[in-house]
Amino acid sequence: MSTVNQEPYRVGGKSFTAVAINTAAKAGEWIKSRLGDIRQVHVKYSPHDLVTEVDKGSEKMIKNLIMTHFPHHAFLGEEGVEPGPLASASALEDVSEAEYLWIVDPVDGTTNYVHGFPFFSVSIALAYKGEVIVGVVYDPMRDELFVAEKGKGAYLRSVKLNVCGQVSLSDSLVATGFPADRSGALAVNMAGMTAIVPRVRNVRNAGSAALHMAYVASGRLTGFWEIGLNAWDLAAGALLVQEAGGKVTDTAGSPYTLSVRNVMATNSSIHDEMQQVLQEAGGTGL
Repeated sequence: MSTVNQEPYRVGGKSFTAVAINTAAKAGEWIKSRLGDIRQVHVKYSPHDLVTEVDKGSEKMIKNLIMTHFPHHAFLGEEGVEPGPLASASALEDVSEAEYLWIVDPVDGTTNYVHGFPFFSVSIALAYKGEVIVGVVYDPMRDELFVAEKGKGAYLRSVKLNVCGQVSLSDSLVATGFPADRSGALAVNMAGMTAIVPRVRNVRNAGSAALHMAYVASGRLTGFWEIGLNAWDLAAGALLVQEAGGKVTDTAGSPYTLSVRNVMATNSSIHDEMQQVLQEAGGTGL
């Protein structure tokens, strides 16, 4: 690896990855401690898009910790953005020129969290000139912290992650999510579901895109797709999958960027087959 590729991970003696890990761990332990103690639940974009005081408190904690170390970096967090796809796109555009941009989902899987369903995570990514170079996804209920650095691999508990070896959809366990946008994105996702379900071993929807992608990276899932996500849902997980040997694109097969909303992440081997099934079913949203 060249020196150029190594430099972005450290500034002034402070490791970006170490800050991301420590911050995700602290936020994760805090949200776990608040489980079952939610005083208010608010609706954001739709009745299926929820936010609690824990989401807001977690994001405030994460932002404060990161800005303490890197006060000149830009920050994009879910709870600092108005609901809806247009507001999300605008918020991303506002920080598109930032050299260093932290992209954060303080509780990925809020609906699960509200209901006490133990599948949610903290997702923290750092982009350098628009490219994700650090990704951390922490599951506090299982104490599993997935970490990736650009060009250096993806790890869980110091063990290098590798995507699974299935080579066809028929042998694959894949996951998806049901979009908050029930008027548009949901119909597209259901068209994809109808086509995918008969072609795979089975489909899961556990309710956290970041963890679904971490599971692709760790070989627990063969693939994942979803319609209508945002940068904070995908950035950390996308790097995990790529660094574990997988492939991440939009649902049309174009390369992943921070602006991707309709995503596919696979072990690479099933990617083209899965994309073709979605395409033929009108399930790409593109």
